[in-house]
Amino acid sequence: MKVLVTDPIADAGLDRLREAGHDVETAYDVEGDALLDAVSDAHGLIVRSGTEVTEEVFEAADDLLIVGRAGIGVDNIDIDAATDHGVIVANAPEGNVRAAAEHSVAMAFAAARSIPQAHTRLKGGEWAKGEFLGTELNGKTLGVVGLGRVGQEVAKRLGGLGMDLVAYDPYIGEDRAEQLGADLVEFDECIERADFVTVHVPLTDETEGLLGEDEFAQLEDGYVVNVARGGVVDEDALVEAVEDGVLAGAALDVFTEEPLPDDSPLLDVEDIVVTPHLGASTQAAQEHVATSTADQVVAAFDDEPVLNALNAPSVDESSFGRIEPYIGLAETAGKVAAQLFDGRIERVEVSYEGDIAEEDLELVTASAQKGVFDPLEWQVNAVNAPRVAEERGIDVTESKTRQSEDFQSLVSVTVGNSDEELTVSGTLFAGDDPRLVKIDGYRVDAVPHGHMLAARNKDEPGVIGFIGTVLGDADVNIAGMFNARETIGGEALTVYNLDSTVPEEALEELLADDRIIDVHNIELNGE
Repeated sequence: MKVLVTDPIADAGLDRLREAGHDVETAYDVEGDALLDAVSDAHGLIVRSGTEVTEEVFEAADDLLIVGRAGIGVDNIDIDAATDHGVIVANAPEGNVRAAAEHSVAMAFAAARSIPQAHTRLKGGEWAKGEFLGTELNGKTLGVVGLGRVGQEVAKRLGGLGMDLVAYDPYIGEDRAEQLGADLVEFDECIERADFVTVHVPLTDETEGLLGEDEFAQLEDGYVVNVARGGVVDEDALVEAVEDGVLAGAALDVFTEEPLPDDSPLLDVEDIVVTPHLGASTQAAQEHVATSTADQVVAAFDDEPVLNALNAPSVDESSFGRIEPYIGLAETAGKVAAQLFDGRIERVEVSYEGDIAEEDLELVTASAQKGVFDPLEWQVNAVNAPRVAEERGIDVTESKTRQSEDFQSLVSVTVGNSDEELTVSGTLFAGDDPRLVKIDGYRVDAVPHGHMLAARNKDEPGVIGFIGTVLGDADVNIAGMFNARETIGGEALTVYNLDSTVPEEALEELLADDRIIDVHNIELNGE
């Protein structure tokens, strides 16, 4: 596989990709048509914040499987376009959390104690001791805007240094905030109560300009620290607020335009501390995000779950081992169900019984959808399967029950419409040996592999022999079979494992016999 890297990452990440046997091409600072040309034959793309991954990029990259963001923020990646094209977008949210949190703390102290300003004056030969009267953080109130991973680490560190904590985050529960010793409040209250505000939110339509003139007025004599994303703080309003003494100071590591232009008014205000996007710039953080991103690219290439996928079902690493065997089982059950069902598929139901029902199964359900849609020749994978279902008006439901009469765990995929439905159920024997155990109500014990034939017929003597003869005449060898029936003399279902596909002529010959109700080739591509 070819991996294109368009922003610099640590060598440890590049080495990880090469060790896995993949070709790595670096093309730093490439953009426009040059980027589209470079990505045209890439299977993986790794970026940081410097590369804009637009819909044009996805349209130019027919073979692209994954975009890895070596860092947290993904506002430079069109995730909707990625999903439409079935491309995984994954980031490295843990790699630079500690580094970003420590830089936020450092910037808070730098602003409160005028450390860079005093340093510059002393280097210039001035002993300006009497001109810098700092502010202690102890006993002050910290307002944390965005209590995600970085925000929580900042709260721990500054809370441990004697600051009172208030936080605003509409996506976190009060219990977690209480564990950190923070009061979870509304945005306006967070700003009003704070002496220092640290920002830890992505740049979105909702957060652009989140802190502006009104907020600075509420934070009177306070400090703003932003090591998150440029654009969240209104820079023009910030300059005015600090110059006019509304705010005591500020510290910014990220900016609306990067690199920061030489004529930026931020550079002319002494009480605004600026650093050139250094939040993740530690050796440990760079190596961690690089190797984490590389590992996720390799996982995508190996058709394994990508743990930090943002537009595809993901799973916690600790529970992956318990659900991994069911991912392929659910996809297979979906493939078989779709190939056996003769009607238009308007709904898909994925149900879980027994021990497996205790797990988070979003990834397994997505794999079941992929299995259903694959025989329909739709361009689908676990990334875009839910969206494909929505676009085509297919209702998808998931259900769980801890009760299971016959199996420790059972996965069932039902396809149907308002008139009819068909269910295929599977389980695992001996830990990871898949079996189909129910097909359309018939109890079977079929090995889901390669070429298969499902034949429904009248339960009469000689029928199985007849099917075997027709297959033999067509030079199709039977590797295994299982026969099931509802009642003696009623209908029966026979599932055959074959060495090759049954030719159309042979299928027609089988159907011409009035004892054969229907037959279906099933192709599982050796899975």
